Amino acid sequence: MSDPTLPAPVGLPYHRVLRGGRWAWWRALLGLASVVGFIFVLQVVVVAVVGGYLATTGLPLSEIEDRLSGKGEVMPSYLAVVNLGWATAIPAIWMVVWMVHRVRPRWLASIAPKIRWRWFAVCLGLSMLALVATLIVAAFLPTADSDVSGDLNDFTSRTRDFLLVVLLLTPLQAAGEEYAFRGYLTQTVGAWFPAGRVSLIAAVVVPSVLFALAHGAQDPPIFVDRLAFGLVAGTLVVLTGGLEAGIAMHVLNNFLAFGVALAYGDMTSALNPTGGTWWSLPVTLTQSLTYLGLALWVARLMGLRSTSEQAVLEPLRPRM
Repeated sequence: MSDPTLPAPVGLPYHRVLRGGRWAWWRALLGLASVVGFIFVLQVVVVAVVGGYLATTGLPLSEIEDRLSGKGEVMPSYLAVVNLGWATAIPAIWMVVWMVHRVRPRWLASIAPKIRWRWFAVCLGLSMLALVATLIVAAFLPTADSDVSGDLNDFTSRTRDFLLVVLLLTPLQAAGEEYAFRGYLTQTVGAWFPAGRVSLIAAVVVPSVLFALAHGAQDPPIFVDRLAFGLVAGTLVVLTGGLEAGIAMHVLNNFLAFGVALAYGDMTSALNPTGGTWWSLPVTLTQSLTYLGLALWVARLMGLRSTSEQAVLEPLRPRM
């Protein structure tokens, strides 16, 4: 019987981790197709579960369909479907990384390999500091955001339901998107190219573009805003060796956007933003560059490593 594990080269950066498993160009294509398939199936399950719950409330079928599809005014049930739908990306990607690439799923979190919770907590604090800098800059710039009024909205039962969905499920949605775009896509694209600068750049840029495009039709300023977020989060992934910084910034951004919508605007506009303005670009750059600089500086102070120090283990079938 052969050794049941196969060690990968020591010192792999995050975007090259899949090279420590069974790597082949066709495995990357199979993995991507499998991820999409698994997520689709799991999202169907989510829709069925939420739809079943709505049916118990006595709503007619036509209204249930509208609430699940987001037609017209967005309801809490639709936001729950969206959040849970993205959350399903995490178990889907875990399964693909294990079955197709023969790499333990924990290597998606970081090169530790695990979520480095102390670093994650620090990143939450740093993202708040970047937000403060953003608000200061925004105060001196003109705004064309007509979806947010100066009057505080009434607190209704719908507001309560939205608030519960945001607090309980939005972190899962943000983590799901990060596992998909900054996790699996970064590792797949980074492993596709030979080791070097091209692999590093592609691992950051390609997932960032796909992340921005995945949000559907949008005005150019909104696309640039999402692209900038993706580039910063992707850069932090490869330079800090994990998803923690990107997840922290993503969670806070979504909390802020949804919180402002609940307090002063509406969730329909928050989920389907239109009328973007290029004046938002200085604000976006302030937040992104401030967070990037702070995170890299603190990561260096903490001695955070960006390459693996142990082998990525791959289970093999015994030879008979």
